[in-house]
Amino acid sequence: MPSPQEQKLMQAFGRRVAEVRKSKGVTQQALAHDIGMSVVAIAYIETGKRWARLGTLSKIARKLGVSIAELFRGL
Repeated sequence: MPSPQEQKLMQAFGRRVAEVRKSKGVTQQALAHDIGMSVVAIAYIETGKRWARLGTLSKIARKLGVSIAELFRGL
């Protein structure tokens, strides 16, 4: 179980991923399909229920055309 501080960070990160995804006009379904994940997994990341592994972060960033660091901006 994540600590309250880690939970806040997970939620902030998830909101950032969703913000970048939406700004690029990519749906959760398209992102999930293109990186080989389920829509539920993407939704869990975006709602802060789950962390993305480094390989997944790389795939998300590449699909969205940003750096991994960009996904953490402002956290």
